[in-house]
Amino acid sequence: MSERLAPEQADSLPDIPEPAENPHLFGHAEHAAQIAAAYRAGKLHHALLLTGPKGIGKATFAFHLAHHLLSHPRGEDAPAAFGRPDPASAVARQVASGAHPAVLHLTRPYDDKTKKFKSAITVDEVRRVGRFLSLRAHDESYRVVIVDPADEMNRNAANALLKSLEEPPARAIFLLISHAPGTLLPTIRSRCQVMRFSPLSEPEIDAVLGSFGSGLPEAPDARRALIDRAGGSARQAILLAEHGGFDVTQAADQFTAKARRDPLDAYRLADAVSGRDQAVTFDILNDHLLETVALAATDAAARGEGRRAARLAELWDEANATIRDTDTYNLDKRQHVVGLLNRIGEALGR
Repeated sequence: MSERLAPEQADSLPDIPEPAENPHLFGHAEHAAQIAAAYRAGKLHHALLLTGPKGIGKATFAFHLAHHLLSHPRGEDAPAAFGRPDPASAVARQVASGAHPAVLHLTRPYDDKTKKFKSAITVDEVRRVGRFLSLRAHDESYRVVIVDPADEMNRNAANALLKSLEEPPARAIFLLISHAPGTLLPTIRSRCQVMRFSPLSEPEIDAVLGSFGSGLPEAPDARRALIDRAGGSARQAILLAEHGGFDVTQAADQFTAKARRDPLDAYRLADAVSGRDQAVTFDILNDHLLETVALAATDAAARGEGRRAARLAELWDEANATIRDTDTYNLDKRQHVVGLLNRIGEALGR
């Protein structure tokens, strides 16, 4: 892997470049062409809400758009498509390292006291937006605010951001990344142009993994199983292929699907993800369990089972809160996993 410039984020993966420094953008060509055309025509919306599953390239798209705007300050002179950022260029290196004066990237901040990332994007982070936008770019280029992801703002932070969205200065753009736009304030959503990003295709996922020196399994059955479980998410494919995620998520599905569940199976799975060196695998399991509940709620709603859908949506909120509390207060991971597996298994049963 080449020199890493971007600061570590709460969801960073070992040996995988951050979106801010990734020169490759796979998929989403129609969205890129749409935004490039709007910029050339002087019709670029001041706030874009980039929605879709986690790990499909929304943040990478946001940084490629930022690079496009900074590299071509005059929209009428800009090309009709995003160019591939040159990692050696001054602009690309500044954006990647978080040092570019016209780009503000808001994420969950690192807490020096606890030596961990905070569980939410705080109001103090969002207050940086006002100071950032008060400064004018020396070359009249756009100022770009990337909120990554906007779903992780706490209530006070969301209200603070809303004030900036309501009175945006000239030549400023907000790029809000969201994996679950329904959790955002309706007033935030209403002030954004919503762009729905689709899951990646199998060739696109293969290309993403190839750019990182990895790839999909060659055996057809293993390849299909991994693609199906990844759900069009390159990040999920990486986790499944490189971090033991396939076995963990498969075991979780088998446990929660059983009508009669053996408590020992839950403890075995909890032991497999609760060690000090298993932080990534622990996160994989939590993300998968949340996704399992979300899909079940969506399916129930589609079948007209309103009460069941509501119960599952409530379970999702409770599970998400439990996951955050376990991380924030350093609670027992083993007991957390056992409890969550059993609650989800009971909820999915008929």
